Amino acid sequence: MAMARFVGVMLLVLLAISMLEAQVSSATDTQYHLDSSRNGSGSLKSYQCPSQCSRRCSQTQYHKPCMFFCQKCCKKCLCVPPGYYGNKGVCPCYNNWKTKEGGPKCP
Repeated sequence: MAMARFVGVMLLVLLAISMLEAQVSSATDTQYHLDSSRNGSGSLKSYQCPSQCSRRCSQTQYHKPCMFFCQKCCKKCLCVPPGYYGNKGVCPCYNNWKTKEGGPKCP
């Protein structure tokens, strides 16, 4: 009898944990979507640039130049596009800042 009660309690605990996990996961997904919808120009504070550029430049083999130009662009535009590459249309300032030669200034 005590063993059956113990197993029942354990099943309830596992069920509660899985429901809590699902809620946390859903909240995290929602937060990601909210953040990505606010990626436009001016959505960041200057103190957020290093971490956002670190994310943006994390998968390139040219990490130092990527970080240098990304932080320069971020401080001017207060925006870093989502993802590791592309998606620059989300940040028009970041996308439209060009070098003297007409190439993209921001990674």
